[in-house]
Amino acid sequence: MSDDGSGAGRRFVSPGDVDSQAFDWGVLKWMVTPGANGSERISCGVVKLEPGKGHERHTHPESDEMLYVVRGEGEQEIADETRGVSAGDMLYVPRGVEHGTVNTGWEPLVLVAVYAPPGPEEVLASLPECTTVPAGELPTPEAVARHAGGAGEHADADADGDADGDGDADAGGDD
Repeated sequence: MSDDGSGAGRRFVSPGDVDSQAFDWGVLKWMVTPGANGSERISCGVVKLEPGKGHERHTHPESDEMLYVVRGEGEQEIADETRGVSAGDMLYVPRGVEHGTVNTGWEPLVLVAVYAPPGPEEVLASLPECTTVPAGELPTPEAVARHAGGAGEHADADADGDADGDGDADAGGDD
């Protein structure tokens, strides 16, 4: 394991070791990535979709994706096929194929997602609707609000958008 804090060479990764990517539909924890442990050929993470939530159909032009359903039930679209999925199911999405997932159950739908090669997790982090909650901090609604700032960046503003602490919401300029 690396001692430089980069995670390079880390073989054992706990959820608290990595940032959370929070969206209005759920949370992702990417635990195997080039940045987390130096993985060059795959990325792997845990996806939690809230009840009734899902994400729009999308593609990964350069990466295949594998999804394993750990808990819950949902509906998975891959190309022109839609099926119900539940714990124990595994799905394969070839690169460039449109797909989407919706939680149709009353409890969180938990999946393990693998990309080969890595890369789509970085695209997700860059989306304006992604809020990154730092490693070691639970991605509670309060934490997400505290770190909200778009583009997957750690925001320095508090929940009312007051980054400089002067009591007014900042619009990006100097006060």
